Amino acid sequence: MTQDIVLPETAWEGVDAHTEALLDSWLVAPGSVVQAGMPVARVVLVKTSIEVMAPRSGQLVKVLVAAGETFRRGQPLGQMADA
Repeated sequence: MTQDIVLPETAWEGVDAHTEALLDSWLVAPGSVVQAGMPVARVVLVKTSIEVMAPRSGQLVKVLVAAGETFRRGQPLGQMADA
């Protein structure tokens, strides 16, 4: 079973609905096993750098947004699965 990695809604509070964020970098590579709450990516939203945490323990199996690409609110950045 996979689970999407998304930037939490709380990070978007007070941000215009049409604003995009930038995925600055992935902190782990696909295939890496991580623990819940571990930083897996860094994004920039309105000049603020935010770490995206793993939603659960498991393996990063797919990157859906590459470093340097922009994304919108609610868009999955990657996917995790059981390790």
